[in-house]
Amino acid sequence: MIDHAVHAYRSKDKLPREDQLAWKIASVASDNVAVNDDVVDMIINRIIDNASVAIASLNRGPIKSARAMATAHLRNGGATLFGAPADVAVCAEWAAWANGTAVRELDFHDTFLAADYSHPGDNIPPILAVAQQCGRGGIDLIRGIATGYEIQVNLVKGICLHEHKIDHIAHIGPSASAGVGALLGLPTETIYQAVQQGLHTTVTTRQSRKGEISSWKAFAPAYAGKLAIEAVDRCMRGEGAPSPIYEGEDSVISFILNGRTARDRGEDPFAPTYTVPLPAPGEPKRAILETYTKEHSAEYQSQALIDLAFRMGKVIVDRGGFDKVKSIVLHTSHHTHYVIGTGSGDPQKMDPNASRETLDHSIMYIFAVALQDGEWHHVRSYAPERAQRPDTVALWRKISTIEDPDWTRRYHSHDPKEKAFGARVVVTMEDGAEIVDELGIANAHPFGARPFGRKEYVNKFKTLTDDILDPKESERFLALVQRLPELSAAEVRALNPVAPAGYLEENPAKGIF
Repeated sequence: MIDHAVHAYRSKDKLPREDQLAWKIASVASDNVAVNDDVVDMIINRIIDNASVAIASLNRGPIKSARAMATAHLRNGGATLFGAPADVAVCAEWAAWANGTAVRELDFHDTFLAADYSHPGDNIPPILAVAQQCGRGGIDLIRGIATGYEIQVNLVKGICLHEHKIDHIAHIGPSASAGVGALLGLPTETIYQAVQQGLHTTVTTRQSRKGEISSWKAFAPAYAGKLAIEAVDRCMRGEGAPSPIYEGEDSVISFILNGRTARDRGEDPFAPTYTVPLPAPGEPKRAILETYTKEHSAEYQSQALIDLAFRMGKVIVDRGGFDKVKSIVLHTSHHTHYVIGTGSGDPQKMDPNASRETLDHSIMYIFAVALQDGEWHHVRSYAPERAQRPDTVALWRKISTIEDPDWTRRYHSHDPKEKAFGARVVVTMEDGAEIVDELGIANAHPFGARPFGRKEYVNKFKTLTDDILDPKESERFLALVQRLPELSAAEVRALNPVAPAGYLEENPAKGIF
């Protein structure tokens, strides 16, 4: 890996394109290096994972809306949609929109956390859609997905968007553009322009994850994937993009990220430097192996805490029950405290009438329900009647978070065996007795108690889809995806599972399309 220093430049300094981050990203994407077998194996796992959560969400509101918008853009030889009949094809960018929304809706697919947050599986829908429309086989698809993961993971390591209240989809615009470019074998120049356009159009604020969190949280990554496809298409036609997109005097670093905050402090906005690692020429793309999926349908920083709640709940019951709890304090990282904890200052995170999207970002709610139920379900655990149970509300409001510097340090550690996303939990009972326990990483994490492998991914798929898919369709998809490297273009077009006739519900509301 090569560490690249990235900072803003004045226009008069004329930064050569070969020294720009977008060009370096494009160079990685156009470097047609072989993909290692263990990376191919994990790509297969993540395609299965995406399909699991997408099929489980097919009749939820946002997915019905996204599918209706997509099917208004039918195209012969286009891309397919999760759940829809195999002969229904739409324009690739609209397939990315509908499929990306389905993947993201339940907040139940893979994650990578470092300087910023990410769900790298969001790269798969746009790359797969373009592969289907452009007639590419399994090897090309593998190359594209490996590239999308590589770019997003390394941007997340090097550039924090959250501290500037920019949503993490700003890393998907460039990564998905690079992944599509790699899939199609485009030249560095074309990918360079597309990466810049992909970033320029996907810089949005984190209000999508603050206050009253709406369904846009599910749509946002799909929006970035859709724009990435459009960026590549535009640049393939010879068009350019704002440049240099990262380092420009009036661009992202200078006026949105660290350069802006330096300017606010009266400091030099061109001095702050980011360090972004990228593979050297000829180096395999292996970043997907650093990512991890979810066993529970909830924000990733709650995964270990759900596992911890399962075992602590049993102890609380043995000590007299939940009505004997006086307080529960989660000593945790800065990110957990300020994003999904009481440090956020969001009253909605304590509101029994809050949306599913908001409850998913309330560790206080999640921990209370996991304590009481000893299980976590992607539907039951968020049901209004579950959130409004008086005994749950009472327990929920006894839970708070505080930042612990050591948990923050572990969260940002570069040592994967020390890196942690959990907490130390102190439960104080009414009689003054304390119950103390901690867990750093989720059971399903690669270093956890029960790491996910192919068996677990397949089991997750079956658990989420067995009451939806015909058994023959389930087995067809699982057999097909596990032959990914040898798939023909026609077989790649069959990678989205089809729901039984009559299963899909339509959104009756009419829009413009």
